[in-house]
Amino acid sequence: MTGRNVRIIFEREIRDQLRDRRTLMMVAVLPVLLYPLLGVSFFQISQVMRPKPSRILVIGAQELGDPPLFEEGRFAAHLFRGPEEARQLEVEFYTPEKAAALGIPADQADDDAAVAAAVLRTRQFDAVLRFPPLFARRLEAFREEVRRAIERWRLERSAEGEGPGQAESAPSGAVALIAPEIPHPQILFSTANERSTEAGRRLNEVLMQWREQVGAANLSAGGLPPQAAKPFRVQESDVAQDSGFRGAALWSKIMPVLLVVWALTGAFYPAVDLCAGEKERGTLETLLSSPAERIEVVLGKLGAVMVFSMATAVLNLVSMGLTGWLALGNLPLFAPPPWSVLWLIPALIPASAVFSSLALGIAAFARSTKEGQYYLLPLLFLTLPLVGVPVARGLDLTLGTSLVPITGLVLLLKALIEGEAAQAWPFVFPVAAVTLGGCYYAIRWAALQFNNEQVLFRDADRFDLRLWLRRLFLERRDVPSPALAVACGILILFVRFVLTNIFSRWPIQADLVRLAVITQMAVIAAPVLLMTLLFARSVTRTWRLHVPSWRGMTGAILLAFLLQPTATLLQQTVMRLYPLDPLLREYLLGLIGAGSNPWLIFLAFALLPAVCEETAFRGFILSGLRQGVSARNAVVFSAIFFGLSHTILQQSITAFAAGLVLGTIALVTRSLWPCIAFHAIHNSLTLGTGMLASVLTQDWGRYEGLRPGVAAAVRRLGSFSEDGFAYHPAVVAVSFFLAAWALLWMYAPSRLTAPGDSDIEPPLEDDDEDDE
Repeated sequence: MTGRNVRIIFEREIRDQLRDRRTLMMVAVLPVLLYPLLGVSFFQISQVMRPKPSRILVIGAQELGDPPLFEEGRFAAHLFRGPEEARQLEVEFYTPEKAAALGIPADQADDDAAVAAAVLRTRQFDAVLRFPPLFARRLEAFREEVRRAIERWRLERSAEGEGPGQAESAPSGAVALIAPEIPHPQILFSTANERSTEAGRRLNEVLMQWREQVGAANLSAGGLPPQAAKPFRVQESDVAQDSGFRGAALWSKIMPVLLVVWALTGAFYPAVDLCAGEKERGTLETLLSSPAERIEVVLGKLGAVMVFSMATAVLNLVSMGLTGWLALGNLPLFAPPPWSVLWLIPALIPASAVFSSLALGIAAFARSTKEGQYYLLPLLFLTLPLVGVPVARGLDLTLGTSLVPITGLVLLLKALIEGEAAQAWPFVFPVAAVTLGGCYYAIRWAALQFNNEQVLFRDADRFDLRLWLRRLFLERRDVPSPALAVACGILILFVRFVLTNIFSRWPIQADLVRLAVITQMAVIAAPVLLMTLLFARSVTRTWRLHVPSWRGMTGAILLAFLLQPTATLLQQTVMRLYPLDPLLREYLLGLIGAGSNPWLIFLAFALLPAVCEETAFRGFILSGLRQGVSARNAVVFSAIFFGLSHTILQQSITAFAAGLVLGTIALVTRSLWPCIAFHAIHNSLTLGTGMLASVLTQDWGRYEGLRPGVAAAVRRLGSFSEDGFAYHPAVVAVSFFLAAWALLWMYAPSRLTAPGDSDIEPPLEDDDEDDE
């Protein structure tokens, strides 16, 4: 590879894109004009958009007394913060004589509930304020009773010779002795109507203010100052250093999201034109036949796509920042921080590299420009949750969140823009490592796409679903195709999603053991069995039911025991990075129950998952994927499906790691039985150590006295903690190296093809050729 060829291809692609008016419109013209036009449009629309007043129908408000709630046919002005707020509520008082005008039948004119329901249903009024019968008289009686009770309490305390300081606590005790029935006004509104919901909110604020004034009047009637109901006031103070920090909270949620979205959008359209567009123009063959290597072509096109991706993001951010500064600069809370650009530019380079590589690989897969544009929406849908959910939910930047792709970058930028650089610096390295790792694998995937002739020059014939299904049924092979393997994984995830929502929506009386059995049979076993019967001719080859060698079975059993300390350490690390929700933990413990049979627990969580899940993921899915991709990629993709099939996030991460080991065992031994043995032993050890840790942690001192030898051996292996039994680092290291030796010991005879398996998959050392 030479830099000269990369530079020539890079300059060629830049020139071609600068001649394309569509690219210039998307990259330069649209960002420059979009935000000013949006700002002008918003400013003009805001001039004609004014909050409309809410129409309130008041029922049963006669002679409410002091303090007044109504004055001159409106709510009293002292209940609002200003005249503009007071004009937002328009009042009309109901009388039976107005029933006909409101369209209410004569027989329902005296029914307050029917009247309120009728006017809200027809939307003649936005809300209804209904006072119960004799509300004013009952309220005055309550006030008089409070005053008499306080007077009686004072006379009794004076007769007993108590001092004035002790009498100050009289009101609460005196009123507690009365406890009369207090009337309650009723606000009626409809949540199906936004105007009605807003009217209910405004009306509630007014009544809360009036209630405080009524309470103050009651205290005054008893001879107490109104301040007795409010002994203190809360003062608020903004400690932001300057106006820039005040607007940082808003812009820290907007700028990182727009950076990622526009970096993706700006990379996709040039990539589609540079790959799928060249296929349509017939110039891709000429480029590939040049002396330049494929990796040089990829790097040259990638550089050009990155330039346009960064230019799109920068122009959008600059245009948005200038528009916000010009339009909202006089408002401190909305002015963008001046230092935010300093943090966005360094983050833009790796983000553009990731999205440019993904867009280039997808564009190489597309057969036409039109097809390539269709792929933008799924990629955008996969990216938006990683960007929007962390900002919307207010997640904090921790070690766990910094290891999530895209999400860690967004949270890091958010913290830096908010002025929390000192707290964010420790997480720069993990975010950079994850982002650069994503860049490497994305670029490598794009290069693999260009090295695959079947991808670059796919047939552009139209897809016929009927012919495709007919071919599946009539031309079945011994093992499924990669497409059927992916379809099986998607089907399992879909069934799990449906059943999970059914169990959460309709409470089913079943403990965790029964739910686990139902899940394994319905989610895992049923789809795999159905697809095997429909699309595979050989169950033995599809599920890898060959008899393993003694070395393969023995090695799998040894690996299950030797990797247990490493698996325990991984599980505890994941739980510390992503703590389990306390409510979810209590729910799971409640499902297990104290009286559950241990044998049933081991059967439901160790043996049954080992059979069902291995048949699905290391049987059908791995065998199907192995027909189209390398052994390494097949193991990774099957492990991804295996991890996603677990509902809980923490369990999905550990399941993915276990899936990598199980997939390796399946390819090394060329049999499913060692995988089932490893899976069953691994789950049994995890359940057993967890149960023993929960029992021994509570009564470790007594057990140590009864079994000192066993307790000493346990202390040599590890110690008990809040997360369970933690192995010593030396034990983890030694067991891990012994497990690696066991795997190499298993791998030695696997170079010889197993009986009947030579036509299923090539040997493991052909991975590089498969990738090409």
